[in-house]
This record gives sequence, C-alpha cells and structure tokens, in this order.
Amino acid sequence: MNAYETARQIAQTLLKGERSIPREIIRQKVRQVIGLLPGLGFSEAIDEDALTRDLEELYNIWIGQPTFLDDEQGHEPWLPQSRADIDWDFWNRYRRYLEEEKGWSPFTVDHLEQLTDSILERLESPKRRGAWDRRGMVVGQVQSGKTSNYTGLVCKAADAGYRLIIVLAGLHSNLRSQTQLRLDEGFLGRDSQLQRRAEDTAGAAIGAGKIPVGKFLLAHSGTSSAENGDFSTKVANQLGLVPGGNDPILMVVKKNKTVLNNLLRWVVSLRGSQDEQSGKKIVRDIPLLVIDDEADNASVNTGQIPLDENGRLLDDQDPTAINGLIRKLLHSFEKSAYVGYTATPFANIFIHPEVRTSQYGDDLFPRHFIINLPAPSNYVGPVQVFGLDPDLTTDLDKADGLDIIRTVNDYQNCFPTGHKKDWVPSYLPATLKEAIRAFILTCAVRIWRGQGSAHNSMLVHVTRFTDVQERVAQMVLDELTALQRRLRYGDGNAPHQVLNEFRKLWEKDYVPTSESIIGTSLLPDASIPGWEDVADLLYQAAARIQVKQINGTARDILEYWENKSGLNVIAVGGDKLSRGLTLEGLSVSYYLRASKMYDTLMQMGRWFGYRPGYLDLCRLYTTNELVKWYRYITIASEELRQEFDYMAKMSSTPEEFGLKVRTHPSGLIITGVNKMRSGVTMQLSFAGSISETYLFSKDDRINQKNLHATEELISNVGVHSRTERDNYIWENVAPDSVVSFLSAYQTHPNARLANTERLLDYIKAQLRQNELTSWTIALISNARAEHHETIAGLDVGLTKRQDAAPDSSTEYRLVKSRLLSPLDEMLDLSVATRREVLELTRERRREDGKPDSNSNTPDGKIVREKRPATRGLLLLYPLDPEAIGSQTPVVGFVISFPGSRNAVSVEYKVNPIYFDQEFDEP
Repeated sequence: MNAYETARQIAQTLLKGERSIPREIIRQKVRQVIGLLPGLGFSEAIDEDALTRDLEELYNIWIGQPTFLDDEQGHEPWLPQSRADIDWDFWNRYRRYLEEEKGWSPFTVDHLEQLTDSILERLESPKRRGAWDRRGMVVGQVQSGKTSNYTGLVCKAADAGYRLIIVLAGLHSNLRSQTQLRLDEGFLGRDSQLQRRAEDTAGAAIGAGKIPVGKFLLAHSGTSSAENGDFSTKVANQLGLVPGGNDPILMVVKKNKTVLNNLLRWVVSLRGSQDEQSGKKIVRDIPLLVIDDEADNASVNTGQIPLDENGRLLDDQDPTAINGLIRKLLHSFEKSAYVGYTATPFANIFIHPEVRTSQYGDDLFPRHFIINLPAPSNYVGPVQVFGLDPDLTTDLDKADGLDIIRTVNDYQNCFPTGHKKDWVPSYLPATLKEAIRAFILTCAVRIWRGQGSAHNSMLVHVTRFTDVQERVAQMVLDELTALQRRLRYGDGNAPHQVLNEFRKLWEKDYVPTSESIIGTSLLPDASIPGWEDVADLLYQAAARIQVKQINGTARDILEYWENKSGLNVIAVGGDKLSRGLTLEGLSVSYYLRASKMYDTLMQMGRWFGYRPGYLDLCRLYTTNELVKWYRYITIASEELRQEFDYMAKMSSTPEEFGLKVRTHPSGLIITGVNKMRSGVTMQLSFAGSISETYLFSKDDRINQKNLHATEELISNVGVHSRTERDNYIWENVAPDSVVSFLSAYQTHPNARLANTERLLDYIKAQLRQNELTSWTIALISNARAEHHETIAGLDVGLTKRQDAAPDSSTEYRLVKSRLLSPLDEMLDLSVATRREVLELTRERRREDGKPDSNSNTPDGKIVREKRPATRGLLLLYPLDPEAIGSQTPVVGFVISFPGSRNAVSVEYKVNPIYFDQEFDEP
C-alpha cells in the first residue's frame, strides 16, 4: 500500500461513523493524517486537495431505498429472531475489506448490509426442518455493483448455515474466472488456484483473507479462477469435497450443459438418498443456495410452453438445456433457494409462473420476491449517458445526457453493416484513430490527477467475427505503435506535428467537456490541467498501453488483479464483451454493432458504472442509430422500473407484476424479445393504460378514410355536451359509436400498440364484463392553431406535430412517439377529482425522492385509477398536414382505459416475421 492509499485509509478510520461531512472537517482530518505519515515511514508528498476531493466525493454519495414485491406464502420469518445467535464472521471480514482495502465509505457498506439482509431474510433459514424452496430475483443496473451485492449475500448465507453455494457465472470462461476471482477476494480470502494445485496456502491469502480477524475462516472451493478452473468431478474428488460438513463449499460454474450435468451427478451420487414417493434421489439436510448471475441469459426457457385444448399447461415439458439442468439441480435438493441477479429482467418476468413438472420441478419465475435495487447517486447509467426525454404520460422527468458521445459516421467502408466473417478491413476510420488519441489523452490526465496506478481501458467493438477482430486488433496496434514512436521522436522535419494533433483534440473536445461536467453531482470537484502539463505526459501514457483481443478465455480478465501499478489496455472484442465482463477503468468506447434486442443493447453498455474522478475524460464513439435506440430503451427500462415501484406500493406479488407486464400493451413489446423467435401466443390487456397512434401513413387516401370515419362518429353522436379549452366534448356516449369508429379507422401496420383489431377485441371483452359501457369523446381543437379545418360542421384548430421520419419515408412518425397532451387525459374528470389527481401526483413524486413540482401535469396512472371501470375516454387529434406536405388532416386517436379488476386478456400470435422486423437480429 502506497502513501496515498495509506493516508486515505487512516482518514476514513478517523471519519468512521459520519455520514455527509462538510469539506472543512474532511480537510482537517486529511492534514492530520498527512502529518502522521513521516512517522509511519512514508516520505512521499501527498496532494492534500486531491485526497480531500476523493474523500468528499466518497462521503456524499446518496443511495435510495429498494422496493420489494413479496409473496410470503409458505415462508417462515427467521432472521430477526436468529441474528444475535449467528457469528457473522465472513460478513464482518468482507465489510472490513470493503472499507479498509476497497475504500468504501461506512455509509455505503451499511447500505449493502441492509440490502443483503433484505435478501437473506426472504430465503428460508438453513436450519428450517422439512422441505422448502424459495425463488427470487434482484434487479440492479448494468455495471452497478451486483457482484458486490451477491458476494455479501454469499458471506451472510455461509455464516447463517448454507453449506453448498453455487454461483452460475455466465456462458464464457472469462466471466466465470472474473467472478471466481471476485469471490476469492471477498469470500474465500485466498487464491483458489493455489488451493486447487494443492500448494502451500500459507502465502495464498488475498483480499479479505488479509484482514486480521483473530480466527481462521475456512470455506472450500470446488472451482478456481484458472482457465480450466470450472467444475470437474475428478478435481472435486481429489480435493475430498463432501457437501454437508461444517465448512461451506463454493462452486462458481459456467452455464454449460456438460459442466452442470457433471455437477448435478456428482452431488446427487455423493449425498442423494432414494425418495420413496418419487423414486428419485434427493439430497436431504444440505441447504443449497444457487445464485444466478445474468439470470436472463441462457437460464430462461425460451421454448414453446405446451398447452392442452383448454389452455391448461401440460406436464410434458421439454425445456432448453440450461434451464432444465438448473431446475433439475434445485429439484434434487430437499431445501433450496434460488436468487437471480440481472439488470435486464425482461425475459425473467415473462416466465410462466405455473410451469412445473415431475422431472424438472418448477420453472425459474421469481415467484417469492423481486427486489429493485436503487443506483447510488454516483452511478453513471443509461439516463446519465443518453439523457431522457420527458415522458409526461408516465411522469418521467427530462434528463440531459452527458456531453461524452461522439458520432461515428465514417465506418461503412471499413466495417460495412452485415459483413461476413471473411471480411478484411484495410484501414481504420478517422473516428477510431481519434478515439485512440482520446484514450491517450485520458490516460495522461489521470496520471496528472494522481491516478497513475489506476487501471485504464478502452473498448473497441466493431464486429462479432473473431477473424475480423484479429485484423482490427493488429491495425489498432499499428496505429498505437506509430503514435508511441511519433510522441517520442517527432516527425522528422516537423517535430511538433503530433503534439499539434493532440492539442487540437484537447482544446476542441476535452477542455469544454470537462468544464461542462466538473461541478455537477456526478463529478463535484476535479482540476483541468494546462496543455503543457498534458503534453509532458503523453508519451508516458502512450508507452504503457497494450492492445489485447478478447476471445472468451480466462485470460480475458486482462490481468487487472496482477497489475497493481495499473493496467492500460485497448480491448478489441465482440459478443464476448456483451455480458458481465468488467473492463476496469473503462474510459473510451468505440462501439458500432447495432442490435435492437433491449437486453443485448443494455448489457453491451460496458461504459455504464462508476467513474470516480475521471468521468469528464470518458468518451463513447458510436452511431446516431445506436444513440436513438439507447434513448428509446432507456425510456422503456425506466417505465418498467416505475411500473415495478407502482406495483410495490400496491403490495402486489411477483406473479401479479409478471401478469401485468405480460399483458400490458407496451410491456409485452419490451419483455417478449427473448421469446419471439419461434412464435408464441401472447396475452394482451389494456386495463389502466393508454393506446395512442404516433405512426401514420402519408397516403392521402388512407388519411381521407380516417377523416371520414371521424366525421361519421361526430355526426352520429350529435351535439357536443360542452367545450373546454376550445375542445369539443361528448359525454355518456354509447360504446357502439366507438366500436364503429375503430372498425372504420385504418391504423398504420407498424403501429402495433394502437392496433384497432386488438383494441376492438379488448373493448368487446370488457363489455361482456359490464365495463366500458359509457364513453367520453373529445375532439381536440388548438385555440392558437395556425390552420383550421371544418370537421362535421365544427371549426377545429389543427394540432401541430413534427414529422420525425426521414423525408423519403412513407411514414409520418411523431417526435418522441407521443400524440397525447397529458392534460387532455383529465377532460372527463370533475374539478375536484382533477385536484385530487394532481395532489396524488405530487405526493408520489415526493415518495419517489423526486423534487417538488408546481406543474399541473398529472400522472397518467393516477388519472386512470380515478376513472370508473365503466367509462373509457377517446381523444381525437386532427393534425396539421403541413408537417408532411399534404392538404388532408391526419387524425390520430388516444384511448385512455380505466383500471379493472376484471380485465380480460386478448390472445394473439407473435411470429418470427414480427421479431425480425422489430428487432432486426441476424
């Protein structure tokens, strides 16, 4: 430990027990510590300002509260009564490791302790008698610290008495090895490779194992962080591992058919006993905990769910291989607990909760609990990187993205979309060459800021083919070598040419970006060096950089752990980087491949996470198309989390939440992506939601037809009941009129969330439940409209909506995919009810930790809660055709459906063509 790290650790000890600490107090402690260093044998000078800034940032992190969905049926509460009787040795050692070695603030560790307690208490006590089985899921953000969370859970589970803990760690060796190494450091406390080679382990202590706790803590590992360190029956037998002893056993395994088969056979043959009732071998009295990292990847059964002619589940299930083996493993234990961890829970929520068979047991739906983890205030996630358009219908606040995205539009000749595996790129795009220079600048500034021993990584992801990656890696190495040579020796007669290139990028890009980010909550305080300071460090920074190709092996953890002085690497990879693998100190990303799979896109976002002291130096080079998709799925993800929190407030169970998402008109588009390849039957319910047209045809014949359908509707319902803000309103309209309008209206074939056929099926189904029997219709007229139109004898001010589609497109697509003006959704409510809605909106914002707002924009969910189940609202928006160069008004509609306890789901089929069109996957 160097002088700076020692000073920080001592300062944290002096500040222990504090929460938000004023800068003056932190600086006082820092000065006190600096004065102590010479007596401890350190002669190096410590930057007082830098250490003060680091500690201030550490002690001013804010973390919100998690939300829970619980089904406590069959659960026996145990942790509060047992806590005092448990020796929390592994946990307390891990806690000290996080504080003393990793530099976590006590407040952050306290929060982790509370979270892991919340998970552990939702499992069963390992001492509970009889058979039990618990299934749950923990949802966090990409790169937000889920590994630290489940390492803490492993420690506590071992302390409480779980004796076999299996961690399912992705599909590839690199992620499995990285996960094993994290658990070696945090839980085992020693290098699992040395144990596996039966070497002298006296000097094998690492991580938490170096924390003096006054006793020897022993946990065995049947796997190691080596390349060949996955589970092997031969090695397990050589080590003499027998589950069920006094010491816990840890297995970190890939989601691999052979590995899981061998593990299952080993443990059942060793400790299984014949069950008289079923005839199969069951492992009794050994509580099993399975932690499934990236639980949405490979673990979910994406095959068809067979049903009989009455729609009932058949017992003859044939799940996908990994899903079946995980279920068999859990089903082979009398006492088991399963906790899935993921940042993209779309597929997990879509698991059918009632699937269970005698051979495989229950499917992996998290039926007992789902926990939504909040991200700390210093987390840099999709909202911070890409921003968030205000979504007034779901109460999502506007958020500006960070100024770190750089557009790439010069790649098609180098890496053409759809290229084959034998493609040979001949040169690097200018933007990739700039990104390499940006990485060198970033490394230089980090050295200047005193972060020279920190890891620095750059990601290059331009193709999924390993042969092409190899060629790209060589070209990147050639470019880097040339820059290293030029920085050291100059360019012959132009010795300053290369410095001028770097200076231009520094002044045009780095200085203004740093000025815009420093001083914000994500980077409260940092210094910007002068150009001469940066120039002096460029060669030193460039000379330390290596180029490595990622190919899925254990060595892809890039030797971060072995390079204590900091590894500086440009990692060239493809799909192997898509999940789990952490690139330490990732600052510059060059990312091209455009998947439209929500979970794949989010998981490929390795640039999310924590960037203490260097956020302003990060850059994401990518395409406009990818930025558009990330912004879109950010809204979708935030809406899903908001829906979760809303259901938690209603004390709903995971099954109720899963059902709602599976039947929600926009939710199913989000969650169905992993299940649409082979074609599935979906269920759809519009209860408590809105359906709006935001995509139209530019064909005048279609728009004339829809305008005529609108005039027919207005003529049939007669004189309007009243006007409000120039809008014409009809009340107590019979549902037949709405049905006739929707039958005559032609929606765009790609406007799937406003498909009139599905809307009609739902309305007719609800009418049979004596719901939606009375309608309010509003014809929206803009009082300040530039153009007017006479519709069914009424003067209507046309609403302006810009066209977001390209000029060459035959589609008219609304900006931000929104037609509704939120206040219009309250047109059918009384004044008193509107006041109540707005007050509840403000109250829920406060509960969610959002700032108070004087806005009169209602939360659409609350509006729909307050509307009786018998009443629907149809809003008609005649749009100004000037946006598409036409003379015929384009009529869009919004239907606001009330909530319903008797909502009927409408069945329809999703086929592979739909999947390919929507998500464009190869």
